[in-house]
Parts: sequence; structure tokens; C-alpha cells
Amino acid sequence: MIKSLSLLTRKPGMSVEAFRKVWLEEHAPMVHTVPGVRRYMLSFPLAEPTRPDVPTPDIKCDAIAELWYDDMAALQKASSSPEMKKVTDNGALYLGSIKSFVMEEVGIIR
Repeated sequence: MIKSLSLLTRKPGMSVEAFRKVWLEEHAPMVHTVPGVRRYMLSFPLAEPTRPDVPTPDIKCDAIAELWYDDMAALQKASSSPEMKKVTDNGALYLGSIKSFVMEEVGIIR
């Protein structure tokens, strides 16, 4: 499986509550229409624990979006679809920033 993982931050002036509501009620349903998406998960931070033995960079994150695909071909097909264009256009209305990664998952504990 291939996963797209994105760290999302809301636009300045938008409350955490409003961002979460828009992401769950408006944005997330659009992802259901994207071909090839096998799983979609949204995670919202509850706390930011730190460790005294490791430096902690200042990273803003209001949500983490994860999308799973069967393989890179499926991810590329989904990324170029008109349905994903609607998803990304909608996200741009509310995002202050985004940092994305394409990941290969290696299951350790399942």
C-alpha cells in the first residue's frame, strides 16, 4: 500500500472548531468520489507532548490527512482525476499551509 500523508494548517483567522467542521462536513465527503482511494483518515491533535532529550521544532498542524492507495499508479491516477481537483480546490479555500509526503507503510503491530 502507498499512503499520502499531509500535515494541514488552517488559514489565519479561522478557528480550530470551524476548520475541523469544514474538513469533516464539507471537504471529507468529496474524497469519497475520488477513484482509487482505498482509505481516508483524518486526525486532529489533542496535545503536543515533548521530550527533554530531543529538540522539538515549531511545526503548526491542525490536522493530518491520510489517503491510502493500492500502488503508485493508483495514486497518480487519483491525483490527476477531476474529482481530486475538486478536493484540492476546496482545500485551498481553508488551508494556510500543507506539507505532504508519499509514504510506503511497513506494518509492525497490526
